[in-house]
This record gives sequence, C-alpha cells and structure tokens, in this order.
Amino acid sequence: MPASTKASTPVGAVFAETSSTEPLPEPIAPGRPGYRRMNLALFAAGMAAFALLYSTQALLPAISTAFGASASAASWTVSAATGALALFVLPMSALSERFGRRTLMTVSLTVAVVLGLLVPFAPNLEWLVALRAMQGAALAGLPASAMAYLAEEVRPKALVAAIGLFVAGNSIGGMSGRIVTGWAAQLWGWRAGLAAVGLLALLGVLVFRALLPKARRFTPGTLNPKVLTATVRGHLADPLLLRLYAIGALFMTVFGAVYTVIGYRLIGEPFNLPQGVIGSIFLVYLVGTISSATAGRLVGRLGRRGALYAAVATTALGLGLSLSESLAAVLAGLVLITAGFFAGHAVASASVSRTAKTGRAQASALYQSVYYLGSSVGGTLGAIAFHSAGWAGTVGLGLLAVLGVVSITLYGTKVARQERLAVAVATR
Repeated sequence: MPASTKASTPVGAVFAETSSTEPLPEPIAPGRPGYRRMNLALFAAGMAAFALLYSTQALLPAISTAFGASASAASWTVSAATGALALFVLPMSALSERFGRRTLMTVSLTVAVVLGLLVPFAPNLEWLVALRAMQGAALAGLPASAMAYLAEEVRPKALVAAIGLFVAGNSIGGMSGRIVTGWAAQLWGWRAGLAAVGLLALLGVLVFRALLPKARRFTPGTLNPKVLTATVRGHLADPLLLRLYAIGALFMTVFGAVYTVIGYRLIGEPFNLPQGVIGSIFLVYLVGTISSATAGRLVGRLGRRGALYAAVATTALGLGLSLSESLAAVLAGLVLITAGFFAGHAVASASVSRTAKTGRAQASALYQSVYYLGSSVGGTLGAIAFHSAGWAGTVGLGLLAVLGVVSITLYGTKVARQERLAVAVATR
C-alpha cells in the first residue's frame, strides 16, 4: 500500500461555507449516544443499496434464457448499474455538500427503490438495461455521502471500524438480495425475484430513515464549480490517493468478474445446480461481513500495507481453489475471494477518508467512482473471458488484477522506505 501520510493538497473549500461562530460538537465515539443508531442505520442503507445494485447478478442465466441473450449481453444488466453509479457519484457528492448527507442519502435510496419496483416489468433486455442504469445513477448518492458523513461525525480512531460496519451492510445486502432473487426466481420466475428484492430494499430504507441521527458537524455551503474542479484536481494529483483509488478498482475488478460469471459456471456441467441453490451460494457474503467489520483490528496488528498483503494473498488463494471441479473446493475458493475482497476494500476506503483533509466527499466520491468502474469493467470482461476461455479465463483476469494490487503495494512500501531515509538524513 502507498506509504505517504501527507494529506491531499489543500485547494480551498469546495463550497462557500456558511459563517458560524459556534464550535462544532465533539465527534461520536463508540459508547456515546447515537453511535449504535448511526451504525445500524448505515448498515440498513448499505443492505438496501447493494441488494438493489446487484439484484440481477444471480439471475443472469435466467435472463439470458428469457431474452435469448449471451452471458456478455446479459451481464450489462449489472455493468450498466455499476457504471452509471461510477459516473454519478462525484456530482452527487457535490449535491451532498450543499443539501446535506442525510437528505441526499434518503432521496437517493427512495428513487432507487421506486425504480427497483419498476424493473420487473421491463418488456425486453434493452429496457431492463436502461432501467438498471437509471437505478445505478440514483444509488450514486449513497456511497460518497455515507463515507463523508462518517468522516465528519465519527472520531478518527473509530473511523475504520465504522466504515467496516457500513461495508458489512453492503455485503449483507448483496448476499440477501441474491438469495431472495434466486429462490423467488426458482418458484415464480426471475421477474418475481426482482420484485422481491425491491420490497426488501424498501424495508431497509425505512429502517435507515428512522434510525439515522441528524448530522451535527456538517456545514452546508453554496456550490462553487471552479473550486470543486480544483479540489478534484488536487485529489488526483495526490500520489497516495491515486494508489488507493487503483487498489479499490482492482479489487472490485476481481469481485465483479467472479460474481457475474459464477452463476453460469454452477448452472452448467459438472455442477448442474438449480437457480435457488445458486442464489444460496451467496451466503458466503457472510464471510465478507466479518472480514470488513474486523478490518480495523487487522490494520492494528499488521498495519495498512500488511492488511492489504493479507487481503491479496487470501483473494489469490481463493481464485486458485475455484478452478477445481469439486463443488466444495469452489465454495471454499469463493469464501476466500470474498473475505480478501471485503477486507481490502474496507482498508482502502477508510484510508481515503483519513488521507483527505479537505474535500472529503469528493475524495470518497472519486474512490467510489473508480471502485464501481472496476465492478463494471470486471463484470463485462469477466463474462467475455468466460465466453472465450471458460472459468479459467475469468480466473486469469482476476489474477492479473491481484498482481496489480501487489505491484502498487510493493511500490508504496518502497516509497515509504525512501521517505523514512530522507527524513533520517535531514534530521542528522
């Protein structure tokens, strides 16, 4: 992992903040009033968002059959949603600076749920892809706003743990959404599966809105596009942030490729699993819930770079195991891939929030943009690789992405040593 500890270059406030002489309240810490409610609310929001975002992923074989589409064509029902989210995260984060994190998260989730209840009625694949793209754009208001909300409201030492719990909610949502759609599709068809996940997400949004405390440390302002552009350029000029962005994108490339294609592999020879059982395979997401929620302790023991090395090794081992023709070995491989991915993502995203001292919403939004772009690219390329070379092609793509993470982390370690040596020489 990159080693520099410098903050992104201050380029001024993205917004003209409203003047106030009152000091900001103290950040929320574990054990303080509101901390548990906040975590539960964002956990529910993450559940709803990920259940919706990947609602078609477990249904891709059924969608292919219904519309006579190839795996790569059907995969666009996932890639269009994640790609649109990647494009809209940054402008949505700017709106959150003006109108508030809580407000934007609520509107974002509500619109996404409404679209989720319309998706089952798509008359053809083109309409399904279009509705999914709109749903992804609507969901873009959640990720950067949630990260910025936590960075503002939570004590810095508790930030990794708080973000880990939010990411854990993402994993639970991804798991439950796929399980619900899988079994509902087996009983009543894929359209019923999509309707069921829409209702599940609606429940999550209601819980989120009821529990999330009002922001106490947020200061709204008037949007200044020129300064917003300068802030984004400042983040993109920070080598540490750039490396963190690349790490997040590469981890998500692996994850997007594996989970977009795994249904096609398991429904065919030699496994021949039914749709409901394939949906239940996503119970391995529970491992991601644990690994992301405990990422803070992993960083405490190994350091951030050490935690990333552990996440990379776990992911690579899982990819290798998944090549087996044994169902038990494939499931073990998925467990390791999931654990490694969620641990790596929690560490990288928390590092972005800690690194950016100004324009945190934009720093988080840039991370989310490249992260979901990685999902979109991984899903599409993973399906193409599967079509061309089978599961081994998808695994090969994943290993290339893992090698990229290793290269970036090793480079960060080298930079850290050089910086420490320079400081030692200067202080003699």
